[in-house]
Amino acid sequence: MAEEAPVVQQEKEFRRTMRLRRILLPVLLGLVAAVWLLYRDLGRERYEEAPHGNGDHTWVDANHNHLPDLGDPAEFKPVEPGTGHYRRITAREALGSIDWTWHSTVWFILALIATVLRDVGYMIRIRLLTDKQLSWRSSFNSIMLWEFASALTPSVVGGSGIAVFILDREGIPLGRSTAVVLVTAMLDEIFYLVAVPLLFLFVGMDNLFPAQLDLAFWGLPIKTIFWVGYLFIAAMTATVFYAIFFRPRAFKFLLLHIFRLRFLRRWRPAVVKVGDDIVTASTEMRGRDRTFWSKAFITTSLSWGSRFLVINFLAAALFSVSDHLLLYTRQLIMWVILLISPTPGSSGVAELAFAGFFRDLLPTAGFIGAVAILWRILTYYLYLFVGAITLPRWLRRTARH
Repeated sequence: MAEEAPVVQQEKEFRRTMRLRRILLPVLLGLVAAVWLLYRDLGRERYEEAPHGNGDHTWVDANHNHLPDLGDPAEFKPVEPGTGHYRRITAREALGSIDWTWHSTVWFILALIATVLRDVGYMIRIRLLTDKQLSWRSSFNSIMLWEFASALTPSVVGGSGIAVFILDREGIPLGRSTAVVLVTAMLDEIFYLVAVPLLFLFVGMDNLFPAQLDLAFWGLPIKTIFWVGYLFIAAMTATVFYAIFFRPRAFKFLLLHIFRLRFLRRWRPAVVKVGDDIVTASTEMRGRDRTFWSKAFITTSLSWGSRFLVINFLAAALFSVSDHLLLYTRQLIMWVILLISPTPGSSGVAELAFAGFFRDLLPTAGFIGAVAILWRILTYYLYLFVGAITLPRWLRRTARH
């Protein structure tokens, strides 16, 4: 028996090591992929307005959208050094040109705090919506993986479908998981629908829609894109709200009736699922008191309010911002553009929209690209790294035997 003890101990150690290797390998692969994506984007050349107009490139508006696409080489042509208004520079060089001071460090720390508050608000809300069935650890994992999925999928798709899988794997029944994800999306949209008119009231309409963005996206005026998007969000939110809290089965019946039409029949299976989700969400969420919904909306406001503060804090880290409220409000307009982006994490569209929306509010030449890349690091790459670390251990922990 005494001889068997070392053998048993060695077997346990071997199994522990193998489990560790199974975790470390996918973590390492995920981190390598995230590092490569960040390294690639940091090294990607773009064009910035040159200080004092002493650049070596000029803008030629090759795509005739009246907006400099700072990432498109076809938009710029070389000229005699010192005579152009633009210079070619990588994001890495732009970040390296920042003169970090205590002032800028404090504002950057505030941007980090805003990022954390965004996720803390999501965690509190998801615990509330699941009646605290999720622990704080499970809430953290769920939110990080949800953001990870959103970063890897086009914005028009989002991470909601994967979020249902995440919550189900955390032990939340599938019906309740579906209800939580659906209500979460509804709360997000309600915050947006409420915040927009309130901020517009304070800021006014005169400077909200940058003229240089007209025809830049899909050949449409930016104001038209925004209001069409806003009204679509309002219509969808009102429909979902009415269906969940008043007539879920009637809504499902109406959907099925409409999608019996021949030219819509191919989408009928997906519509059946939508109808089922609405009925499930209604069963789970109807009857909740005002205190429950007040807490849900407050945590939603904490998350989204903090999300939009990140750019303000990053901009303040590099230069004096003339109008923080206008900068904040324009982000709500930009969000509609990013929401309908067909690329993962709104890549490409985000950079073009960023430059177009904020170039007149961030006057220091050469730093708009630096703010943009810092913003992308905190709102996109951060979740690639955290998700890559979290996913393998989470899959192992939540595996059903």
